Amino acid sequence: MPALDFSDIKHANHVADEDFLRALPKAELHLHLEGSLEPELMFELAKRNNITLPFQTIEEVKAAYNFSNLQTFLDIYYQCADVLRTEQDFYDLTWAYLETSHEEGVIHVEPFFDPQTHTDRGIDIGVVFNGITRALKDGDEKLGISYGLILCFLRHLPEEAAFATLEQAKPYLDHIVGVGLDSSEVGHPPEKFKNVFKAALGLGLKTVAHAGEEGPAQYIIDAMDMLSVSRVDHGVRCTESEALIQRLANEDMPLTVCPQSNVRLKVYEHMSEHPILELLEKGVMVTVNADDPSFFGGYLLKNYTELSEHLGMTRSQAASLAANSLLASFISDETKQEYIEELEDMLAKW
Repeated sequence: MPALDFSDIKHANHVADEDFLRALPKAELHLHLEGSLEPELMFELAKRNNITLPFQTIEEVKAAYNFSNLQTFLDIYYQCADVLRTEQDFYDLTWAYLETSHEEGVIHVEPFFDPQTHTDRGIDIGVVFNGITRALKDGDEKLGISYGLILCFLRHLPEEAAFATLEQAKPYLDHIVGVGLDSSEVGHPPEKFKNVFKAALGLGLKTVAHAGEEGPAQYIIDAMDMLSVSRVDHGVRCTESEALIQRLANEDMPLTVCPQSNVRLKVYEHMSEHPILELLEKGVMVTVNADDPSFFGGYLLKNYTELSEHLGMTRSQAASLAANSLLASFISDETKQEYIEELEDMLAKW
């Protein structure tokens, strides 16, 4: 489905306020469940599982969330994930995220999870799958949030490890819609994982990949050409190439952009420098996402409000971003149409 134009909605050029942004029916397509682990829940799970944390207080945890780049974030990210041990832990983590999403007007989620982060600690992959999917099913039934789950491979590990994870996941393939690629980007090009992505495609799974966050624009091209991705996660360094921007627009290739994350990890020094709205105006199917909200200071709504505050995002632009998130999702065309009609109904009321 092509991108939609909302320039004719009432007060289209007004800067979008928080109430309007909360009311927008929207999807989130780039969210790491482990990155939604709030300090309060981390302490609760540590106590439940008799784990000693390197932090004494919630304030100490939050003070540690002062990152200079992607790697400094990943170091603490993996450390915090150690509190996740049981099926109930993974359920509680996912359910907390869904409750917040519901409050912020999210109607569909396609979260990521990193099984290797847990299996390498001796956690059975079934424990991870069962806890997460049980919460997602409850979210669908009780909160009205539809879902698709994406298994991510850790790119700092060898492709052989990704193949082993894919093999472990085979009994649970009906729980996931696709595979992704995350963790340290620089020095780990998409080409490194082309064989395991080909295998995943052969199993009928969609593919997505982080590319063009800290890695160069060429990684975006390689993810499209070598991994056959249906979406590019981040992708903001496409701004290095006008030809690439045009290709993304021509091919309706969605970018799952994470504004708060980009600023907190110093891809941009300030939100006022972020190119997401420029890319939107050039016809690129950009979407707004929270990435790792506990670590980066805000969930999906916060990312939208930051764009209004620092980039002057209008109601028309916000509606287009929300529509893009629905159109770029892996739900059926019939469900997409239902969600778009829900969005149009909301806009008519406003």
